[in-house]
Amino acid sequence: MHRRGNWRVAAGGSIAELRRMDIWEAIAAARRAGGPAVVVTVVAVRGSVPGEAGAKMLVGGSRPLGTVGGGKVEARAVAEARSMLQGGESCRTLSWNLQRDVGMTCGGEMSFLFERIDGGTAWPVVVFGAGHVAQALVRVLAPMRCTVDVVDPREEWLAAVVAAPNVRCHRVAAYQDGVARVGGGSFVVAVTQGHATDRPVLREVLRRVPEVPFLGVIGSASKRAVLMRELAEDGLAAGQLERIECPVGLPVGGNDPAEIAVSIAARLLEVRGDR
Repeated sequence: MHRRGNWRVAAGGSIAELRRMDIWEAIAAARRAGGPAVVVTVVAVRGSVPGEAGAKMLVGGSRPLGTVGGGKVEARAVAEARSMLQGGESCRTLSWNLQRDVGMTCGGEMSFLFERIDGGTAWPVVVFGAGHVAQALVRVLAPMRCTVDVVDPREEWLAAVVAAPNVRCHRVAAYQDGVARVGGGSFVVAVTQGHATDRPVLREVLRRVPEVPFLGVIGSASKRAVLMRELAEDGLAAGQLERIECPVGLPVGGNDPAEIAVSIAARLLEVRGDR
């Protein structure tokens, strides 16, 4: 396997195949994340031009993904797409003579379709830990219309998290430093290295962002009892402690990380659906 940016691609694929795979995955991820972004498609070409019909580009972040030919015509297309992001227009078609309208030496013509993506508000999930269960959980969540922030001090474990545009990894000195990534609407799951590192995460979330709609931690009933006692000693009230779900996940499956991940994701979806 080779890496191109954040994408893993099979060895031996042609450049055109790699670009097509990348752009379609990026468009799907932009839709899941809720946009806004603009998909630019070359719908027709005539004469000498740098691109080909069917080429696509996604404009939304700091750097466009994909290409519609490069050079001045691509820069013009990017500018048009960004102008759509500033306004409310959802679809636009444009045709340019590359010599007359764009200032290129080739004299062909290209026609473009600009389509805006607005998928609604992304569902935010923050996962503390990048171990086996977290790795499996992120793989389950990544295809959904959500954003996933993964927090861990261990660079080698973060490097193994599945690559997707809606997944972001954050290396911190201590797990609780990642609470800065938690917002009032975040669904929070603590699957760190153990009890000692889960406790400060739960404490800081309840102190700083008590309104989170979900706060779960992996563990057993006995771990819950210990956590409740120690967090009470940390000064948290009984009403705050009741917000913690431990063990996290629906009572399905076994102890395999993939099955635990499915049970946690199912519980997150259950809570999200009730809101």
